[in-house]
Amino acid sequence: MTTPHPDHLRLITVATENDVRIELVGDLDFDNADLLLSEVTDLLDSRPRLRELHLGFGGVGLVDSMGLSILLMIGRRTAEAQVRLHLDDRPAALDRLLVRTGTSVYFGTSPAADTGGTSGSPEDAATVRPTGPDHAA
Repeated sequence: MTTPHPDHLRLITVATENDVRIELVGDLDFDNADLLLSEVTDLLDSRPRLRELHLGFGGVGLVDSMGLSILLMIGRRTAEAQVRLHLDDRPAALDRLLVRTGTSVYFGTSPAADTGGTSGSPEDAATVRPTGPDHAA
């Protein structure tokens, strides 16, 4: 007999014609992250007028590296579809993960804003984008 994961992910979706809000409850991790990606992919495919996608993290306990990977993939897919992605009600642990991995800039926030600094404009976020072999300095 298989025991279900105690912190399985539940998605609660509320949609209007142009906006969708998905409340996440549980863990966004290796075991569960595909569920969110599937839900968002289906929404993007079935709602050509979608302009705003809000992901609510108020009920999320854990986001691991797979969860972060899925969020980055969702960010790319929403950008391609010209849908604005919002990560709402982020717990402090998610903010720390975004800052430590240098990925906060991909979600419209800068590390200074995520750590309580005063910087937070899109111009500031662009200046802290990580550089490396695939990025121009």
